[in-house]
Amino acid sequence: MSRIGKYPVIIPNGVTVTVENNVVTAKGKLGELSFTFDDNHVAAKLEENKVVVSPLSQSKEARALWGTTRAQINTLVKGVSEGFKKELELVGVGYKARVEGSHKLVLSLGFSHDVIFEAPKTINIACASPTQISVSGADKQLVGQIASEIRKYRKPEPYKGKGVKYVGEYVRRKEGKKK
Repeated sequence: MSRIGKYPVIIPNGVTVTVENNVVTAKGKLGELSFTFDDNHVAAKLEENKVVVSPLSQSKEARALWGTTRAQINTLVKGVSEGFKKELELVGVGYKARVEGSHKLVLSLGFSHDVIFEAPKTINIACASPTQISVSGADKQLVGQIASEIRKYRKPEPYKGKGVKYVGEYVRRKEGKKK
């Protein structure tokens, strides 16, 4: 029995959720998101202010998709009501970032040129300081993907820790050369 799947997804005020066929759509102050689930193994229905997910059989696939579907629906509801945020920081001499326009991030990461990153329209990028980057939006997967793509330009190296890293990320350090 799924520990997560048995709990209903509670819909907060200001969010409307519709369940049609095998598509769950959530609308809120931060936008609209939808999720298509496997209707061969699980069923989702709307009851008052809750979305209840239940398995259609006791097969291994149905039990596995039960909790996954409930978690995806919960993520949709949380995304359109509160949103998700990832924080990045730049460590290194001369490493800095700035936002140009509304969705263009310009990074100076020690290359001979600046790196220009174009974000999708649904994602907000902000720089509180030249070494802090904040990626936010309603879609959890897309926010994480964009943060990962920014980090990929210069991953933190293990000797001095220079690079783009998540806030709170531990970079395992190595000892340098010995004489």
